[in-house]
Amino acid sequence: MDRGMLAFQRVFLAVIMTFAGLSGCSWRPDVRPAGPGVRRIVLPEEPPGEVPSYVVHGVRYYPLPDADGFVQTGQASWYGVPFHGRTTSNGETYDMRAHTAAHKTLPFGTYVSVKNLVNGRSTVVRINDRGPFVKGRIIDLSYASGKEIGLVGPGVATVRVTALAPQVAVRGRAGAGTRPVVETRDLKAGAFTVQVGAFLDRGNALDLVKRLGVLFDYVKITEFVDERDRTLHRVRVTRSGSLDEAGKMEKRLKEMGFEGSFVVRI
Repeated sequence: MDRGMLAFQRVFLAVIMTFAGLSGCSWRPDVRPAGPGVRRIVLPEEPPGEVPSYVVHGVRYYPLPDADGFVQTGQASWYGVPFHGRTTSNGETYDMRAHTAAHKTLPFGTYVSVKNLVNGRSTVVRINDRGPFVKGRIIDLSYASGKEIGLVGPGVATVRVTALAPQVAVRGRAGAGTRPVVETRDLKAGAFTVQVGAFLDRGNALDLVKRLGVLFDYVKITEFVDERDRTLHRVRVTRSGSLDEAGKMEKRLKEMGFEGSFVVRI
């Protein structure tokens, strides 16, 4: 054996012994799974409101300018380790013990009520991350929030996400060891509609209204001025007297191809 090969083996053996010594330390990385199929996506580090849209896996997402009246039903998942301590999409440090969540389009800072429709348990979380980018899922809850509504065991469950109006008091900060508490009110009361799109070009909104007007009696354009002083023309369809009825209409519209549809309280 030549001297070069002998020297290489000695160095290699030294490296192996070093790692063997480290393995005897008391600290070990936690490599438990983070939930069923969860994968975090790193987005551009820009302040909320400055990024009108983003693309993940070839799909473009348009964050909502506001969460007024937002209600959505679908599958929820959760995430914890190894994302604990990493940076969320809004620049915060993710704390799996805090009551936060990831959503694809809701504005950062929005508080939402999340109800597990399987067991009836609810929690309140603050949106500070983007995701989940798994087909069929609408929200990723932190470990603490997922555990609170019985989600950690099964991994995935059907939930209803309801954005809390700004005037609804939220007591307590969504930090570790605390749970936001909402002043009680009937979140299912009132009138509802379904928003199918929002356009900067009013002409595009009018074209959609003409198409939907053939199928629905109530099709309306509402205007909203966002933080960048842009006027958005929001197309909304049908009026419902109950949240359940509006949810059925939302499902119908999604089956028609309007995947971004969601219920709005009016």
